[in-house]
Amino acid sequence: MDQLKEVIIYTDGGCDPNPGTGGYSAVLIFGKHRKEISGGFRLTTNNRMELTAVIEALRALKEPCKVRLYSDSEYVVKAMTQGWVQKWIKKRWKKVKNPDLWQQLLELTGKHQVEFNWVKGHSGIMENERCDLLAIAATKLMDLPPDLVYENEPTQTDMMEVEELPAASTGSKIKQEGDLCRKCSSPVIKKFRPENKPVKQGQSYYFEYYFICPGCKAMYYVEEAKRFVK
Repeated sequence: MDQLKEVIIYTDGGCDPNPGTGGYSAVLIFGKHRKEISGGFRLTTNNRMELTAVIEALRALKEPCKVRLYSDSEYVVKAMTQGWVQKWIKKRWKKVKNPDLWQQLLELTGKHQVEFNWVKGHSGIMENERCDLLAIAATKLMDLPPDLVYENEPTQTDMMEVEELPAASTGSKIKQEGDLCRKCSSPVIKKFRPENKPVKQGQSYYFEYYFICPGCKAMYYVEEAKRFVK
């Protein structure tokens, strides 16, 4: 069996302000070869950019590799080295932020041997400083794309529409927060019916809560959430 190539990766990401316009970057080093990648989003968060930097760096590898990855994000490094992610999985991602990105990262780390290392930011480490500059530059690019998962929070209109769906739509396989959307495979989030929303005349039931995909905005609701009008 061929020995895995050993790659060194530095990553960084951030927003100004937070939440705000975000940028991410990575430097990949293999022997004498070097590659820099970067990008940004018009509205996102620091932690999402730190995670995206790692994800995009690992995606850039064309074959399974042995990776030494350096990040100044304790959020990323501790989650991967101190068992946080395993606990989140057992809880089916309940009350966990950015489950869409964590699941992408876990899929990629399953393809490579990744060693996560924390480095102090702005401490003179050359490649970390380079990543910082690249990430900042990415936030200044024109026509940055949307971070769809972050931006597509359900609106009041969404909440109204879900209650107008026919009863035949119930019985979805989506049962709880964190289950994967049947359309785009993003983890769904739980939303409750507004307490002050009146029941329409002639309406015999409503749904106390429903699940919505932050990616494609598909909506699901289940019998357990069905409440009959008294």
